[in-house]
Amino acid sequence: MNIRKVTTEDLRCMEDKEGLILQGCGGELKEWVDGINQMLTEEGILLEGAKFQDIFVFEHDGLTCILYPFEDVKLAMGKLAVWRLQTYENFGGTWFSDYVPNRLGGFKKESMAKPDCALIGENGNIFNLAGIAAGTLREHGMKEQAEEMKGRICSSHSYEEALCIIGEYVNITSGDGQELVDMEREQETRHEETEKKERGR
Repeated sequence: MNIRKVTTEDLRCMEDKEGLILQGCGGELKEWVDGINQMLTEEGILLEGAKFQDIFVFEHDGLTCILYPFEDVKLAMGKLAVWRLQTYENFGGTWFSDYVPNRLGGFKKESMAKPDCALIGENGNIFNLAGIAAGTLREHGMKEQAEEMKGRICSSHSYEEALCIIGEYVNITSGDGQELVDMEREQETRHEETEKKERGR
């Protein structure tokens, strides 16, 4: 059994979890966990010998609360929902996904830091730049973001829009500020040439 103490801020970063929270759990924590496991087994809620093993404990509003995560635990969810309502006066049972938005201000959205990517001075072809940026994202363990970025670039309507999309995922860097000026001029030239072609049709 693993009983881990966490803060309410930790809980706000656990949007991918679901579980049962019991409030006002004073006394020996192991006795609470063993007691609830036994009670839910007898009620036919914990199935096939399953038990809650990895437990989170936190303090909020002067109460000691226990989170029983549903991961890797076989449950009769309908029976658990009825049990929670029937025992609410004793345990203050609530779902984790309700507790965090209603009591803790909601879940925090992950904001992964953008990695630096030296694009300035590279071949200005947008697909070349996208490939370099995607490689940088993958190197930083951001494979999903790399695929998402490439998909958005393929659906973009202009060179400038595509470049802005790249900038949402990586910090476009260079060791030479002059190269940034050159790149901006190159973009302006491309834009002017496109406009001339449009007018000449």
